[in-house]
Amino acid sequence: MSEPARRDGRLGVGIIGAGRVGPVIGAALAGAGHAVTGITSGSDDDRASAVLPDVPVLDALEVVRRSELVVIAVPHDELPALVAGIAEVGGWQLGQLVLHTDPGHGIEVLRPAAERGAIPLAVHPAITFTGTSIDLRQLRAGYAAVTAPAAVLPIAQALAVEIGCEPVVIAEGDRADYADAIQTVTEFSRSIIAQSTSRLSEIGVENAGGYLSALVQSAVEGALRDASPPTPLL
Repeated sequence: MSEPARRDGRLGVGIIGAGRVGPVIGAALAGAGHAVTGITSGSDDDRASAVLPDVPVLDALEVVRRSELVVIAVPHDELPALVAGIAEVGGWQLGQLVLHTDPGHGIEVLRPAAERGAIPLAVHPAITFTGTSIDLRQLRAGYAAVTAPAAVLPIAQALAVEIGCEPVVIAEGDRADYADAIQTVTEFSRSIIAQSTSRLSEIGVENAGGYLSALVQSAVEGALRDASPPTPLL
């Protein structure tokens, strides 16, 4: 596969998906010097335009046509049909980078694009997105799960770094287990915090979330330290 034409190492980046993830990824790549060529309309266009001001809102095919790198940030169940639909109308381009951000899919879901010469990349930043500029700071402290064909794995890793994350390679066959781990920790954390803040509120504690903030953060940091392997002594 050949790489798309570049302008001084920079890419024209199109975003498909204007929810909480796509605009932030676009802003992170813009901060690394890439040019955002367009974004599709989504669940909150006002929020998206606040994160990516002056970026034209286009339909998906026009985003693909204008871009050397297409970032797809849509719900898990929508991704296969979207990729296949664009392929059916000849949208994907030879050498175009196509990157999705879904934790549960690897690169197999991008096969329709790859069969038309595009380069498939799966990069999932392991943070909870708010859809605001706050996420850009979180990205710089986070990791990203990266899956790609061996020949282009360095491209996926480099893009993860440009987003702000430290890349961690996840095998195609392990993406389902990876997604399960991510979903478990996210849902469990939300559930436990919701239960605890509700109980504190019931006994008259004002701002229960604020009250638990330091406790939760210190407890989580302690659990993460315990889960990490010890650093070997030199």
